[in-house]
Formats: sequence, C-alpha cells, structure tokens
Amino acid sequence: MTNNTSTHKILKALSAVGPGLFLIGYNIGTGSITTMAKTGAEHGMGLFWALVLSCIFTFVLMVAYGKVTLVSGHTALFNFKKEFKWGWVLSLYIIIALIIGELLALMGVMGIVADLIQEGIRLASGGTIISTGWIILFFSILLYFFIWYGRYQAFEKVLTVLVVLMGISFIVVFFMVKPSFSALASGIVPRIPDTPGSLGLIAAITGTTCSAAVFIMRSVVVSEKGWSVNDLKTEKKDAFVSAFMMLLLSGVIMAVAAGTLHISGLKLDNTVEMISLFQPLGGKAAAFILIIGIAGAGLSTIFPIVLIAPWLIADYRGVSRNIHSKQSRILILIAMTFAFGTVFPEERPPALMIFSQAFQACILPAVAIPIFVLINREKLMKENKADLRLNIGIVAVILFSLITTWFAIVDF
Repeated sequence: MTNNTSTHKILKALSAVGPGLFLIGYNIGTGSITTMAKTGAEHGMGLFWALVLSCIFTFVLMVAYGKVTLVSGHTALFNFKKEFKWGWVLSLYIIIALIIGELLALMGVMGIVADLIQEGIRLASGGTIISTGWIILFFSILLYFFIWYGRYQAFEKVLTVLVVLMGISFIVVFFMVKPSFSALASGIVPRIPDTPGSLGLIAAITGTTCSAAVFIMRSVVVSEKGWSVNDLKTEKKDAFVSAFMMLLLSGVIMAVAAGTLHISGLKLDNTVEMISLFQPLGGKAAAFILIIGIAGAGLSTIFPIVLIAPWLIADYRGVSRNIHSKQSRILILIAMTFAFGTVFPEERPPALMIFSQAFQACILPAVAIPIFVLINREKLMKENKADLRLNIGIVAVILFSLITTWFAIVDF
C-alpha cells in the first residue's frame, strides 16, 4: 500500500510538471550531448559558466512566455501578430528560422542515433554492421505511426520515460568512469579560451540550452496543458524544474567529458567516438548505458522537432493544434524525410548539430525582445505585468543573446 501511494505521488508530481519534462526532452537531445561532451573534452569545465547563465536565462524566459500565454489566453506567435504593427513579419521570420534550424537539427539527431544504434548492435553481436539508412527508416516509420495515432498526453508520457532513462544513464556513467573531482573544480573558473571554435561552442551552448524554439514551444505546451491565469505559480515551479534539470543533466555530461577525456588530452569529433573512448574507462556496460542514454535523448528530441511546423502554423493562425489534420500529417511526413539528411553528405552528424545549435543562438534576440515589450504592456497584462526582478532578468537575457549571436556570426 505504501509503495502504491509513493508511486502515485511520484506520478502525480511528474504530471504536474508535464510541460517542463516535455521541454527537457526537447532541449536535452543529441545536440546538447554533442555540444556538452565536445566542450568538456576540449575545454574541461572552463565554459561551465556559459551553461549556468544559459539555464538561468532559460528559466527567466520560460516564466515570461508562460505568464503572457496564461494571462492573455493566446500563444506567443498569435500575440506577436496581434499586438505589434508588423507582428506578422516577426512571426513569419520566427517560424521560418525555427523550422530551418530544427530541420538541420533533425538531420544531425537521426544521424547520431543511427550511428549509436549501429555501434550498439556491433558491440552486442560481435561485429555485425547494419546500414544507418535502414536504422533511420525503422525509427522514422515507428515515430510517424506513433504520431499518427498519438495525442499530446501520450507524447508527454513517452518523453517523461525517455528523460528519466536519459538522466539515470548519464548519472550512472558519471559514477562508473569516476572523473577527477579536483580537475573538475579547477576548471570551473570562467574564461573564454583563445582557441579556434571556442566562440562557436559558447554560441552552441546557448543555442542548445537557451533556445528560441524552447520559448515558442513553451507557450504552445502550456496552452496545450489547459492551464489558466490561476496556474501562474504552478507554471513558475514547472519552469524552475525544467531549467534545473537542464543544468543538472547538461552539467553531468560536460563533467564526464571534462573529468575523463579532457585530462587525458582526447578530443571528440564524433559521438560514436565517445562510446569507444569511454569503454576503456567504464567497460562495455558503460558503453551500452551511454548508448541507451544518448539514443533516448535523441528520440525524445525528435517528437517536438517534427511537431514544430504544424504547431507553429496553428499558433500563428490562432487555431486549435490538431496534429491529426491532413495538413499536419503532410508537414510531419515532410519533416521525417529530413531524417535521412545525413545518409548522403560527407559532413558528419555532430558537425551538423554544432552548426544547428549555434544557428539557434542567432534567433534568440527575436524572441527575447518582443516578450519584454508584451509582458510590460498594461492593456494586455493588467495587474500581472512583470515586476522589477523579472524585467532585469529579461534585459540580461537580451544582452546575453546579442553577445552570443555575435559569437556565432564571428565563428561562422
């Protein structure tokens, strides 16, 4: 009886932060893992400060977007179109930029998942190699049929399982490889390394954590949850859980790479290399756990990516988000075809992921500045306008977004 009660309480707590878990699944994908692992391997914990700032600013903007959505009763893009004179131009720019960025990310995600599954099958079978094209086709069909018959509540439950699996996997690997805590602590001092690609990595950390897409999707999933203005405290708590878990999981990934690969002088240019590099440190068990964690992270990211186009278009038009409509199913099918994008080009999936994450950083100012205006608009927000602390936080986000956008452009 006690166990049933405890399980019920845990499930109830998880359901209360559904949108947050959805966004953790969306945010902590193979892009985050690739970026954090590459950062940890090349710079130790020297760029951990960028991750901390990104997670703090993610919390700030998630609260702001959630608050405007709950008070106004409308999602973000619809509010932009309705409240600004040229808002439809801004909304269309955000839609186009986010869809391009997410399709680039989808190519990288599926490529990395396929590479990892291929490596897992090779290790388990003693050398059998299955083409990544067939692996991508299998997952594409599986995911498309799940989306065809599924609903948001089902996605939320699947993502919750994948996020928990991913989190446990990385924490277990962290203790299995036993990184040097003194090396981790000594590398936390904030700095900007004077090495090629470091500015791009800072932009990628920002793009994968404090992602423009997350805040637009935040507005959509909060609305999808059915919350109202009476749920502002719940929304804020949900945003905190989401941002904190992003910091914890991303920090663990960076720390594992920093405490093992970095102190050994090893670099990371391919996600599959991470498996082969960690195997001597943690054994075959660590390799399999790592494969499960990264594959879970990748699959948890694909759901929101392929839903982004139909949801954003519905958001812009101010209509209900019916993913089973003919238009939505066609858009999802088109998105799934991009999953095969890494089968043909010579560029490896991790390189595509770093580029797509840095690209996301360039969109951040376009979502940070409008929400600052809206949340301070008395006609829209009435007594729920932003207080001084939230305003300071949003201004800090805007400044940070402009700096990281410059970093991304310089590194490109």
